[in-house]
Amino acid sequence: MTAYEELLAFSKETAALSGVVETLGWDQETMMPRKAAAQRGDQFAALESVIHGRNIDPRVGEWLAKAEAPDAAGAAILREVQFNYDRSVKVPAALATEIARVTSVAQGKWVEARGEGDFKAFAPVLKEVVRLRREEGAALADGGDAYDALLEGYEPGTSSAQIAEIFDAMRPRLVDLREKVLAQPEPAGVSGTFDPAVQLNLSEELAKTFGYDMERGRIDKAVHPFCAGHGFDVRITTRTNPADPFNCFYSTIHEVGHACYEQNVRDAYAGTPIGRGVSMGVHESQSRIYENQLGRSRAFTGYLFGKMRDAFGDIGIANEDDFYAAVNRVEKGYIRTEADELQYNLHIMMRFDLEMALIRGALEVDDLEAAWNERFEKDFGYPVDTASNGVLQDVHWSAGLFGYFPTYALGNVYAGNIYSALRDAVPSLDNDLSKGDLSNASAWLGENLQQHGALYTPRETVAKACGFEPTAEPLLAYLETKFGGIYGL
Repeated sequence: MTAYEELLAFSKETAALSGVVETLGWDQETMMPRKAAAQRGDQFAALESVIHGRNIDPRVGEWLAKAEAPDAAGAAILREVQFNYDRSVKVPAALATEIARVTSVAQGKWVEARGEGDFKAFAPVLKEVVRLRREEGAALADGGDAYDALLEGYEPGTSSAQIAEIFDAMRPRLVDLREKVLAQPEPAGVSGTFDPAVQLNLSEELAKTFGYDMERGRIDKAVHPFCAGHGFDVRITTRTNPADPFNCFYSTIHEVGHACYEQNVRDAYAGTPIGRGVSMGVHESQSRIYENQLGRSRAFTGYLFGKMRDAFGDIGIANEDDFYAAVNRVEKGYIRTEADELQYNLHIMMRFDLEMALIRGALEVDDLEAAWNERFEKDFGYPVDTASNGVLQDVHWSAGLFGYFPTYALGNVYAGNIYSALRDAVPSLDNDLSKGDLSNASAWLGENLQQHGALYTPRETVAKACGFEPTAEPLLAYLETKFGGIYGL
């Protein structure tokens, strides 16, 4: 075997082990007995010890020094392996193992604390998570900025300064549009009680409509919706609320966007370092374009209105136009995952600033709840009522995912660019969506972006799909046009 072939075989074995970890994580959030948390933490730690050992194996460095790529895909594989190797060798094995153990335990404690609205019960383990991630960030940064080093793991090639510049450009127009919208009469929402079992049945139908292959996936319930897996095993979760069926439907469509990205990567890349989404920002572009530009469009909501009437009968909405306004209603609320398109990015901007301060040591965990509440009231104009609706609402910090949050807003920016190109490429899009036909949209996204996996860098992936360098302007123009129309601005 050549050095390249040996490296590829070794990488595939490591990827298989990482897949086991991901499946265990899915199980932890959906089916694992509550009292198994400590045992699962030990399992994660043991597996992470093995995986980290493989990631820093000296042979990887030797193979990289000798390997010659056979083609463009091979060159991308070497790029990804080199990136992972360079990061892994900076992190001590004991630290990587301890992070896996503590974050596993922390997620269980977060679920309990969120249910009780008790941040103080969660704070001790969060302190441990923050301490470990600060240590990891410092090791990765090698004298540079610890937060940027963590961000690099989710969005290679992007710095916090670049993210801040994008956010600073977006914030004034978003705030101005929100003020104009909130000054208008609020559209009516749906009314009634919506059977969770019926919600789940319809959400599965919607998942299939958007292209999710149920023979390579499944849908379960979890506290926080997520997608897990790659290739031939890509699982999603959703949640239900008897008073709010949109929570279930749009969480499902959102996660289907992630899942379709993974399911549509070329089979030839399966198990290799390029056989999955290239970054969380690009991943989020797919979930957000499925959920919002497609799923919340006037054309598709007209189709969904009929589906909901068939499933639930009278839902308190008289016609398709009113239903479109209800789906896209801008209103006060606390929960990021339930926020409308207009306010969603403001939630992310707040979290971005808070987690940067945590990792850089400018904010401590004991002061986090107060800092969250103060910032939320400043940004949104009303106080947080409970910790469950505030600092405890997201799973990310319990999982140690510092640097992840800004990729959500970056994904929205990418989605704005991709949607602009999609509309130009598929003239029949609105007519298709009005019939619940996502085939042309799905095919275009699969062909122009999803099939490539990590063949290209994140910005290259988006630029190749939309035909121009991504900027925030298409997203802002889309939001101003959409909400200006709904609210008569």
